[in-house]
Amino acid sequence: MTTQEIANRLVTLCRKGEFDTAQKELFSKDAISIEPYETPDFAKETKGLAAIEAKGKKWEESVEATYGYTVSDPIVAGNSFACTLGMDIKMKGHDRMVMSELCVYNVKDGKIVSEEFFM
Repeated sequence: MTTQEIANRLVTLCRKGEFDTAQKELFSKDAISIEPYETPDFAKETKGLAAIEAKGKKWEESVEATYGYTVSDPIVAGNSFACTLGMDIKMKGHDRMVMSELCVYNVKDGKIVSEEFFM
């Protein structure tokens, strides 16, 4: 798959809330996920698809309610692409909130090798 095809597929899956499918289908086994900052629950950097999937499950378990997702069309440049992700959610023990982040991905050999989030 080209970077554009991977970007389009990721956006399609994320718009459906199918983040785990996107990871399994599009990510390299050695992918790296980088958060804006470390928290008590999530490391700044997560290495390897299995660890990224575990982080995703942990995130899902911390969300009490999801009211909607928005994902922009991707912008592609070479082997990289970016999109925005908006989430209207309620985390366990917290008030409902709307989050927005810029998601930047790098592709190599037809797989996503890194993702980084900016808020």
